[in-house]
Amino acid sequence: MKDTAKDTAKDAAQAAGRSTGAAGAAPVEPLGVAVVGAGYWGPNLVRNFQASADFRLRWLVDLNVDRARQVLGRYSTVQATSDYEAVLADPAVQAVAVATPAGTHLDVALAALRAGKHVLVEKPLAATYEDGLRLVTEAEERGLTLMCDHTYCYTPAVSRIRELVRSGELGDVQFFDSVRINLGLVQKDIDVLWDLAPHDLSVLDFILPEHVRPVAVAAHGADPIGAGQSCVAYLTLQLSTGAIAHVHVNWLSPVKVRTTMVGGSKRTLVWDDLNPTQRIALFDRGVDLTAPQEIGEDERRDMLVSYRTGDMVAPALGEKEALRSMVEEFAAAIRSGRPALTDGRAGLQVLDILEAASRSLEFRGAVVGLRTGR
Repeated sequence: MKDTAKDTAKDAAQAAGRSTGAAGAAPVEPLGVAVVGAGYWGPNLVRNFQASADFRLRWLVDLNVDRARQVLGRYSTVQATSDYEAVLADPAVQAVAVATPAGTHLDVALAALRAGKHVLVEKPLAATYEDGLRLVTEAEERGLTLMCDHTYCYTPAVSRIRELVRSGELGDVQFFDSVRINLGLVQKDIDVLWDLAPHDLSVLDFILPEHVRPVAVAAHGADPIGAGQSCVAYLTLQLSTGAIAHVHVNWLSPVKVRTTMVGGSKRTLVWDDLNPTQRIALFDRGVDLTAPQEIGEDERRDMLVSYRTGDMVAPALGEKEALRSMVEEFAAAIRSGRPALTDGRAGLQVLDILEAASRSLEFRGAVVGLRTGR
């Protein structure tokens, strides 16, 4: 028997993607979108959807309607409501952006997908890998776009890093080392890994070449202030090529540091997110290895390893708000029917690593294998 609900969802997806017919032409009209959640992140989504020519923001949903009205402002034509079912029943709404606590993502996003809406979910995709997998499966079966808001992936710096890594300009990736530390905010319901590491893990997944993937993880954490969960943590990922990726996250540091180093066989890249004048530095410095068969027996011990010292280049970067680029990617994915750059499976990969890291913490740093994820 024909699945009417799924067919209706696919028809809605196709209708949302119609254009004037010319390649790259603007759509007939903006995509209707509703934002769910007017708390910390919701107002940022509201601002960017309102500024986008690709979307028309129609609803802001929150249990606290007064707070939603405050976010929208006195003269906004966008409707504020606490009635999510009414929003999902609105045929003018083709997409839903979810900015609610992670524990609610499954129910809120699943309801939208079952109503035939494309869905954007802030990180993490869900509270568990199994919940995330349910969302991914539902979206794929219905032919709908499911996208995870991994905001850092849409910054000019990370977009450039992805180009440099995937073009081969750095050579083979030998290591990835990231530090994300600052003072607070100590969370009550999640540890520092679940709070801060998703940023670094999403960037890692975004920039790695297609043939390179994490296969196992080991994590160590500490709770020196008695907060009830790890406030300092170190995570080490084994990559399929034999390289490693390392992430340090910390709520207790008196200074704020956000740096990432990507070491390649040709060049090494350093990204300092807190340095607006030189976010990326590309170093032609490293270690070269001479094959033993290329040198004589007497020279082998001294000449096997040599050091390369070259120039440092700071590539110019454009200035564009990451959320604006993320919103544009959401629209492009909906209209083209292709997976978004940070699709549901990218969110699933991050959840896979986080859950494995939590198991590793329970077993005092034991190495835990990952699911396939992709």
